[in-house]
Amino acid sequence: MTAAVAGIVDTAELSDLSARVAAWHSHAAEIIDHIDDPMLPQILDRSLEVLVPYDISVIFAYPDEAEPLYLHDGFRGRPPGAALDYYLKGAYLLDPFFTACARRVPPGLYRMRDLAPDHFFAGEYFNSWEVHPCISMESGSLAEEIGFMAALPDGFMATYSLMRSNGNRPFSDAEFAVLRMVEPVVRAAMTRHWRHLRYEPEAGRAPAWSTRGELMELAFERFGQEVLSPREQVVVQLILRGHSAHSIARNLDIAEGTVKNHRKSIYAKLGISSQQELFSRFIRSMLQ
Repeated sequence: MTAAVAGIVDTAELSDLSARVAAWHSHAAEIIDHIDDPMLPQILDRSLEVLVPYDISVIFAYPDEAEPLYLHDGFRGRPPGAALDYYLKGAYLLDPFFTACARRVPPGLYRMRDLAPDHFFAGEYFNSWEVHPCISMESGSLAEEIGFMAALPDGFMATYSLMRSNGNRPFSDAEFAVLRMVEPVVRAAMTRHWRHLRYEPEAGRAPAWSTRGELMELAFERFGQEVLSPREQVVVQLILRGHSAHSIARNLDIAEGTVKNHRKSIYAKLGISSQQELFSRFIRSMLQ
C-alpha cells in the first residue's frame, strides 16, 4: 500500500484495502496470461472488483468519425434495452467521456464529475432512462461513474467505465486512489488486447462528427439548422451538454444576458418552452 493511499484512509479501511491489494496481485497475473483471450474484459471486471466493489461496467471505443464501438457488456444480466441503441446512434455525443476522448485527454483514471460541465448532473441526459444505458435499468441516476481512459493503437481512445447504482455511495477517495494505483496495468491490458482494433468506415457514409475549429458534431450541426443561427446552434450544443448560462457565457466570451436572449430566441424558433422539450426534440432528431 502506497503512502499516498495510506494518507487518506483510516486504520480499518487501510487494513481492508491492504488485503484487497494483496489479492489483486494474483489477478494481475491472470490478466497478463489472458491478454489475447476474448474473456479478458470479464477477467478485468473480476480483478477490479477484488479491489473495489461496483455494480456494472461497460467499455466503449470512440473512433473519430463513427459511432462508438461496444466492446464489453458488464451489465450483469440487466440489459439496458433501447437506451443502448439510442446511445450508440447519437446520445453518446452528450457523454463527458466521449467528449474527453475526442479532446484526447491524457490516458488515466477519471471521475465523470471531473470531466462534466457544471450543470451536467442536473440535466436531462444524465437523468434520462431513455438515452443513458446505465440508468435505464434503475429508477433515478447513478451514484457515480468513473472511467479508465486508454489510447488504442489505431489512434482513437476507449473508456472502461465502472459504475455504482443509485442508492450506493460514490467511490471514496481511498478507493479511487487504489484504482489509480493499478491504472497502468489496466490501461496496458486494454491497449494490448485491442491492438488490432480498427475502424472500417462504410463506403459513402457521412462521419458522425467533424472538426471545425472546435468539435462540432454533425448531429448538432443538423439540429435546427433551418431556423437557428450558427451561434444559436452552438448555444444549443452547450445547453444540451450540461453547461449553465454562466459556463456558456465563459466558453463563448459573451455576457450571461446574451446567453439568456439566445435561449429565449431558440425556444421561440423551435416552438418549445423548456430545456426538457429541447432535449426531447434533439433526441428525436438523432433517431430520424
